[in-house]
Amino acid sequence: MAAKKACEALTFSKSLIEEVQRWGCMKQTGVSLRYMMEFGSDPSDKNLLISAQFLHKELPIRIARRALELQTLPYGLSHKPAVLKVRDWYLDSFRDLRSFPEIKDTNDEKEFTQMIKAIKVRHNNVVPMMALGVQQLKKGMEQKIVYKDLDEIHQFLDRFYMSRIGIRMLIGQHVELHNPNPPPHCVGYIHTKMSPLEVARNASEDARAICLREYGSAPDVNIYGDPHFTFPYVPTHLHLMVFELVKNSLRAVQERFVDSDKVTSPVRIIVADGLEDVTIKVSDEGGGIPRSGLPKIFTYLYSTARNPLDEECDLGIANSVTMAGYGYGLPISRLYARYFGGDLQIISMEGYGTDAYLHLSRLGDSQEPLP
Repeated sequence: MAAKKACEALTFSKSLIEEVQRWGCMKQTGVSLRYMMEFGSDPSDKNLLISAQFLHKELPIRIARRALELQTLPYGLSHKPAVLKVRDWYLDSFRDLRSFPEIKDTNDEKEFTQMIKAIKVRHNNVVPMMALGVQQLKKGMEQKIVYKDLDEIHQFLDRFYMSRIGIRMLIGQHVELHNPNPPPHCVGYIHTKMSPLEVARNASEDARAICLREYGSAPDVNIYGDPHFTFPYVPTHLHLMVFELVKNSLRAVQERFVDSDKVTSPVRIIVADGLEDVTIKVSDEGGGIPRSGLPKIFTYLYSTARNPLDEECDLGIANSVTMAGYGYGLPISRLYARYFGGDLQIISMEGYGTDAYLHLSRLGDSQEPLP
């Protein structure tokens, strides 16, 4: 298997690798939510052309940086089959972008848009594939992993996934601006009048459906806040974060009350709108997390649930959602929050329950954090 992989790696020419190194040294350019919103509010041919020209230069820089990092990971992680596969996706995408000629008119722009759409699809399974790579690494290491020693891998994954969020946001935003019938108040991926309560309700229903499927029952979710309050944000990002937090809470409550004749306590969601932040609190009485476990919940190498990824599993189906997974939900949700200037904090009372505070910046002015 390793020999086969090594042969595959040779299909990338020396000149391509040299070009990746050159582009990986160039400066990235961050954009803010507000800029995306203002620029995208007029998706004229001229603006779409400007957007495509920006992406034609920006995406290869971001992709090259990640491709280079994928080749220099510690503990031999770079050589794991799953990680090699991800690296190949990045090199393929870099090659596609660099071999696309200068974008001069609307026809070029339309062709370019189709190409970056295909790149986005190619990278759909990057997260489960990297998770599999980390799992392949853990399998080869002695049972007792010292989490401090794996700091470097954790920091790499934070940078890698943050960059991926940015790349997918830029491509998705550009592609969505071509939608001839955008939903009301939507500018690409951004909803200018998003109701956090409504998104929280939808995300909770999705999480409860999974809990019902896995356990046969699910605690109630009660949501509190102003139903008329709206602010500009990316609904898909918020849905992902709230879904993850509620899913964790439902699982904790369900497992705590599974053999009890007590009534299962509900999960509570409170939405508060401050001047700077919109904060969403997800509270449960699921027994909490021991203090010694708290530092681990944001690492990519830890999950209290059994791992749904298997060496033999076909990663074509890796996007089916499980109740608890490869331990990535919380760290990736925190990156989504931080991408537009927010944050995610977890406060727990062992023996009682956990409160998650999701802070979303409502100013929309913060630049993308560029790793």
